[in-house]
Amino acid sequence: MVDHLEVAERSALMSRVRSRGNASTEVALARLMRRSKISGWRRNQKIFGSPDFVFRAPRIAVFVDGCFWHGCPRCYATPKQNALFWTAKISRNRSRDLKVTRHLRKEGWSVLRIWEHSMSDTEIVIGKILRKLTNRIDR
Repeated sequence: MVDHLEVAERSALMSRVRSRGNASTEVALARLMRRSKISGWRRNQKIFGSPDFVFRAPRIAVFVDGCFWHGCPRCYATPKQNALFWTAKISRNRSRDLKVTRHLRKEGWSVLRIWEHSMSDTEIVIGKILRKLTNRIDR
């Protein structure tokens, strides 16, 4: 597909597009945890790496990773347009995710990463959260 805008015009246009984050998957998980009577979690906590959900007492950080932006091994496909840019971008995102996970684990946190595509199987998602909570509380 041919872009009819100059590079500078396209850049200016794209810079005005504001991200909505992955609010839909986060909202879906919050709703799912409420329906499943899972309590004790908080959002928007000031913790390294900005987890989507935090269980403070058992020190569990939950991230809901978008398949595209975090480079899901099952779903991610590099866009054909500007492939070098996207390969580098997703690689940096994966490296950052790994760094965040390692840092939090060193600080005594248990980290749970949930892929966006797995949100369709709610029983598995809730099972992972409950197992993580049970394992941390039983310690």
